[in-house]
Amino acid sequence: MVGYLTTHVLDTARGCPADGLRIDLVRIEGSVRTHIRTLYTNDDGRTDEQILPAGEFNIGTYELVFHAGAYLDACGVPPEEPRFLDEIPLRFGMSEAAHYHVPLLLSPFGYSTYRGS
Repeated sequence: MVGYLTTHVLDTARGCPADGLRIDLVRIEGSVRTHIRTLYTNDDGRTDEQILPAGEFNIGTYELVFHAGAYLDACGVPPEEPRFLDEIPLRFGMSEAAHYHVPLLLSPFGYSTYRGS
């Protein structure tokens, strides 16, 4: 089996995919954080390529950092200072070579995630 990582971001306040949201992928090894790549969501709320493709997949602990504050600013959501949600770090482990799908359901004052398929 081949391992890889994908995501999908939905703006639940507006009822649409989150287009143009920046996502950073970071690998966590003890206290060392290694930035792997930065991608942006497309008009379907997905990235145009896998966040972590099969050829680069390794078992381990990772973090997806969703830049929600910048996305909400771009959507015209009135800002508060500081914004309640700015960067949303989701730390998770990948323990086997499989398809890991880590979606984000986002609104200005809350979010949820799960392991999707």
